Parts: sequence; structure tokens; C-alpha cells
Amino acid sequence: MKKLISEFIGTLWLVLGGCGSAVLAAAYPELGIGFAGVALAFGLTVVTMAYAIGHISGCHLNPAVSIGLWIGGRFDKKEVIPYIIAQVLGGIAGAGILYLIATGKPGFEVGGFAANGYAEHSPGGYSMVAALVTEVVMTFMFLIIILGATHSKAPCGLAGLAIGLGLTLIHLISIPVTNTSVNPARSTSQALFAGGWAIDQLWLFWIAPIVGAVLAGIVYKAISPEKE
Repeated sequence: MKKLISEFIGTLWLVLGGCGSAVLAAAYPELGIGFAGVALAFGLTVVTMAYAIGHISGCHLNPAVSIGLWIGGRFDKKEVIPYIIAQVLGGIAGAGILYLIATGKPGFEVGGFAANGYAEHSPGGYSMVAALVTEVVMTFMFLIIILGATHSKAPCGLAGLAIGLGLTLIHLISIPVTNTSVNPARSTSQALFAGGWAIDQLWLFWIAPIVGAVLAGIVYKAISPEKE
């Protein structure tokens, strides 16, 4: 239960910090954070939680990460579903808090609410195929970073920084394409409040990250210098 509560809190913080920066700050050009600021915000949520709860739950904050770690031989199969439930609920709670804050401004419109999308709902107008490839590849690389940075032979104590900076880089690359998911819990939480098209397109932001994570687990297990 301590692990699940930690995952709930951590995913709440990821959604509130990352999506909050997009909804509350990036929406106003005069504040100047832009895509780069949102990318950094997502990375900072992971860095801060890695050191806050990493020693309790492993700080997955992402169903794709839990699945990828299981495939890679780093996580117990029986904990995967409870972790995913805690992460999705935490993400929804974070989005709910963000909604309460955002609607406190007169004239606020929910709009996309930092949801993920493709085609006309992609920030740069990218196709479904482009979005699918982006989410698979970005999640693949994210899991490679996680599996490598947390390996017993990796430099001690630096995993949180590597993973957080990796997520920042992923956002810098893919925000224009899909608004960056690589995390089904994050996508679900925003889609529930955006509704409509965001719900219709949510399938891609579950399937693609999980496929990327599974592939990374298989590949890293094959190239890992030794079994943990």
C-alpha cells in the first residue's frame, strides 16, 4: 500500500506539474516558457519524485514504465496492475486539481487541456502514423534510459537526473507532434477533462507507449551486461 500511495502522489505531481505548466503558463505567451518550459517542467517532476519516492516505489509514475520494467526483468508481474491503477487514479487527481485551479480564472475555456492528439489535434498537424511512430520510439528510448540508469553497474545516485533529463529531451522532440504522452496515465487524466476528440484518440496513447516499452524491455534484457 505504501508503494501504491507513492505512485498515486508521484503521478499526481507529474500531471499537475507538467500539464499545469502547459495549461497555466505556456498558454500565455507573455510568460515566455513555451514548449521548452513545459518540457523542463515534466522533467523536473520526475527528478523531484525520483528522489522523493524512488526508494519507496521505484517512482514509475507511468503504466508503460511498469510494463517495460516487468518485461525487462526488473519488476514483479503481480504488482503491475495495482501500480497501473494507482498511476491512473493519481493522474486523474492531478488533472482534477489543475481543473479546479484553471477554472478559477474568469473566461477560462477547457479546450484541449494539454491532452494528447494527432491530425488536427496535433500541435504541429502531424498525422496518426507520425504520432504512432513518435510515441513508440520515444517510449522505447525512455525505457532504455530508465533500464540503463537504474542498472547495478550504472553510476550510483544519478538515475533520477538521467531519467528526468531524458523525459525533458523527449518532450522537446515530440511536443509538436503529439503534445507528448509516452505515459497512458498522463494521457487518460487530461482526456477525461478535455472529452470529445481526446477520448476518441486516447487509444493511441495507450497502445503506442506500451508497445515501445515492451520492445525496450526485450532489447535491454538482451544487451544488458548481466542479469540483475
